[in-house]
Amino acid sequence: MAEIMQFFSDNLQMIYIVILMIFVGVEVIGHVPAVLHTPLMSGANALSGVVIIGAILVLLDTDPGNYLGLALGFVAIVLGILNVVGGFVVTDRMLEMFKKRK
Repeated sequence: MAEIMQFFSDNLQMIYIVILMIFVGVEVIGHVPAVLHTPLMSGANALSGVVIIGAILVLLDTDPGNYLGLALGFVAIVLGILNVVGGFVVTDRMLEMFKKRK
């Protein structure tokens, strides 16, 4: 527990930046018009694919005794896959809106 608290105290500015990025990202994406949503989702899916590959590569080089590194790598892979799948589902729904109804 002391190691975790030491990590947070050493990287406090980085943690503040990540929290700020989350709030700014939510605000920016929340104000995107529906017409531009599909191209943005395509870009987000591509970035998530890169994150998945990067997490797999980092996980392969992690020491088998480093349980924290293995757990974080696994969580990164799972969240990246969920993001890609969710992006494709949302993109499919958006494209369904533009199809003609019979």
